[in-house]
Amino acid sequence: MQPSLSVIICTHNPRLEYLHKVLKALESQTLPMEQWELLLIDNASNQLLDSEIDLSWHPNGRHLREEKLGKNYALLLGFQEAKSEILAIVDDDNVLDAYYLELSLQISKDWPMLGAWGGQIRPDFEVTPPNWTKPYWWMLAIRELDQDKWSNLLHCYDTIPVGAGMCLRKCVADKYTQLVSNSSIRLNLDPKGKQLLRGGDIDLAFTSCDVGLGTGVFVSLKVTHLIPVSRLEEDYLLRLAEGIAYSNTVVEYFRGKIPTLPKFSNLITVLKYIYYNFVLQDSRNWRFNRAFSRGKALAIQELIKK
Repeated sequence: MQPSLSVIICTHNPRLEYLHKVLKALESQTLPMEQWELLLIDNASNQLLDSEIDLSWHPNGRHLREEKLGKNYALLLGFQEAKSEILAIVDDDNVLDAYYLELSLQISKDWPMLGAWGGQIRPDFEVTPPNWTKPYWWMLAIRELDQDKWSNLLHCYDTIPVGAGMCLRKCVADKYTQLVSNSSIRLNLDPKGKQLLRGGDIDLAFTSCDVGLGTGVFVSLKVTHLIPVSRLEEDYLLRLAEGIAYSNTVVEYFRGKIPTLPKFSNLITVLKYIYYNFVLQDSRNWRFNRAFSRGKALAIQELIKK
């Protein structure tokens, strides 16, 4: 029986405790297993995952391995191997609600004008997060919705699904494969080892517009994002802020927006430093602003070279 939906999990040196929770949630899906397949893609992990993770519980479960380090390389392998017309991307720290796959498949039928869609992403923190981190939770792919939204416009971020739990049509995946295969900078917009780049998922979702389709987010689709204590450390969040700024700048460039850097003098930079650190007494906010600026500047330098 040809599966109606393919679940693609890309993972590199996963935290096995989290990955087991991810797989347990998939095992509990209301969509019968005969109707979907599971592809677990080992992206150059130090230990071969096919010897550590048992997929025998799934009649359509398969282990794959991609030796090139980088989530996008693993994702492209998943796109190539998937047998279904509807694909669901699940990260190795995403726990889907039991109805997720069933609802996603129904959305694909009820909303034929959409090429990519997703839903709400709720956090499950390993420890209680410090209060100062809350303004930066958006960087951890946390998303709450009060209504369904959809659009077929580029740069409409309110309706763009992020990678956690993103569903898409095979035609969008095929077009994305074609686009990134001709651009090394675009191909490396997703996490690569310890590099905290983000943006490949946004580029992938926007590819729906390239094939004449739209994007949407739905209240009924719910994912729990498992967040370890290490992702609440300031150093991690600063590196993440720089990676996000870099990636978003590259995505917008390839989507028609020419990035420019503000022309600040050294005096203005010093005044801003004094304002944040001594007037507002918020040196942390200053450090995050600087991280975002560094990421954007680095992206522009890379784009100039291409």
